[in-house]
Amino acid sequence: MTDTNDGAGAPEPAAAAAEGAGIRVLAQFVRDLSFENPRAPDSLRGGAAQPQIDLGVEMNARGRDDGYYEVDLKLSARASRDDGPIFVVELLYGGVFQIAGVAAEDMEPVLLIECPRYLFPFARRIIADVTSDGGYPPFLLDPIDFAGVYAARKAEQGGQVGHA
Repeated sequence: MTDTNDGAGAPEPAAAAAEGAGIRVLAQFVRDLSFENPRAPDSLRGGAAQPQIDLGVEMNARGRDDGYYEVDLKLSARASRDDGPIFVVELLYGGVFQIAGVAAEDMEPVLLIECPRYLFPFARRIIADVTSDGGYPPFLLDPIDFAGVYAARKAEQGGQVGHA
């Protein structure tokens, strides 16, 4: 750990500048969680073919009256085989962020790329736990390219990504 105090009681200039800019996670929470296991226990038998997995990712952000920002990361996974669905999991995981030192024109990418990066590892663990609790091996999501998702969403909406 580096000491940012020069011994005279004042922080070093680099530390003072760093305190003015940044992202701070104030809270994280499960807003909504759904797990459906419609064919259990028959779907839990070994030896069946690997299921097809469809994955969905959405990010949304909004400002709050207190000056903080709420960011939601929605992850959904649907596992199915030719004979029907195996499981469906949907998670809406949220966070409250304090963001300082970011220019207004850079705020949207920070909210929809950087903030979801902070939330993702926790959301991934929840999905792994719930699928494991459902009788399956833990479903471990691969890392998500939030910048790519953001760029695709922006292109899809003609350059306009809202903070709904």
